[in-house]
Amino acid sequence: MAMEREFLSLRFPQKLWKMLESGKFQSIWWSESGKCVAINKDLFEVEVLSREGQQVFHTQKIKSFMRQLNAYGFTKMQWNFQRSASLPEFLAEEAAASAHSQILYYFNPSFNRTHPWLSETCKRRGVLKGRGPDAEKMEERPL
Repeated sequence: MAMEREFLSLRFPQKLWKMLESGKFQSIWWSESGKCVAINKDLFEVEVLSREGQQVFHTQKIKSFMRQLNAYGFTKMQWNFQRSASLPEFLAEEAAASAHSQILYYFNPSFNRTHPWLSETCKRRGVLKGRGPDAEKMEERPL
């Protein structure tokens, strides 16, 4: 319960930063360069989103968490692996790539481990209206 109170008053970017710096979570970490957030998707769902009575974020779904990242200007990064020509090396690289497929990398130019003050500039972008099936109806209603 103490952890929930610790995170409750923080905005999304500050919660994320605090998680990364706390060392309490195995499912989320800084990339080697400190410019990306790395998330082990399956472990994050269990370790962070499914916490009983100790919610850090106001969701239990990974897709909602990823929408929050996007709303704050984070973009998902693709990691390209170079493939070797020899079969044994190729198979070893495939195994490594498969393990990496559960890891999501997100980048935001204002979210950098070596420049913590930049995280204060992470602002929630406007949400696009009209995403649901009733979008046209909502736009036609007078205020």
